Amino acid sequence: MNRTVSRSRNPWALRVLAALLLAAIVLMLAPDAMAQTVPAPATPSAAPALPNLNVGNIGGEPVSMPLQVLLLMTGITLLPAALLGLTAFTRIIIVLGLLRQALGTGQTPGNQVLLALALFLTAMIMMPVFDQAWAAGISPYLNDQMDFRSAWTASIEPFRGFMLAQVRENDLMTFAGLSNSGPYATAADVPFGVLAASFLTSELKTAFEIAFLVYIPFVIIDLVVASVLMSMGMMMLSPMLISAPFKILLFVLVDGWILVVGSLAASFNGV
Repeated sequence: MNRTVSRSRNPWALRVLAALLLAAIVLMLAPDAMAQTVPAPATPSAAPALPNLNVGNIGGEPVSMPLQVLLLMTGITLLPAALLGLTAFTRIIIVLGLLRQALGTGQTPGNQVLLALALFLTAMIMMPVFDQAWAAGISPYLNDQMDFRSAWTASIEPFRGFMLAQVRENDLMTFAGLSNSGPYATAADVPFGVLAASFLTSELKTAFEIAFLVYIPFVIIDLVVASVLMSMGMMMLSPMLISAPFKILLFVLVDGWILVVGSLAASFNGV
């Protein structure tokens, strides 16, 4: 009952959007740059607040906007980058796209169907991360219980933990060398830019490894069909035309979509 009440007060869609907005801002600004925009508090007990910015003049009077609102509006344009660089979406959509190619069904299922499936699966996989980001920083900030910088740091930590669990050490050291910022004593010392680039590269490698395993049974079917056609002297007949029904039948008999989706969800560490 308590869980139901909590969900009704904080809809999961609002939490996902707020978490992605906050994460998208990270791609645009470094913590040091953000610290420079925050003025020093007037008294030791005063919480730092983001200043207002003049965005225009109406009737000779200046019109100002809180900097945090401007940053959130700008962060909306970075949501696609945040979706690709901070979540499980990249691995999922690559595997699904290569699975469709292995089946040899052309554009069936369509791109919209694959994107919808990838988005829903990403939301389910990332929901614990979104919940942690909401509880740690976003909700206290919206309730005026935490200043912006503290909320920023607390909200991004679940995303850092998720990415660190997926990153390969070799990829991390490569980008650390490219940025001349390594080695790192602890995980907290890894710059966010290095972590995001390493995470995306690791996701690409993992996605292609999974896709290779998915490809194997379909390649075997193609080889068998091509060998049979050549032995029968039917070289003018396309093997893909004959093997496609057998690949679809095999995929349906083993309940392939559930196997692929379940394997993708289980392939993420620390979720």
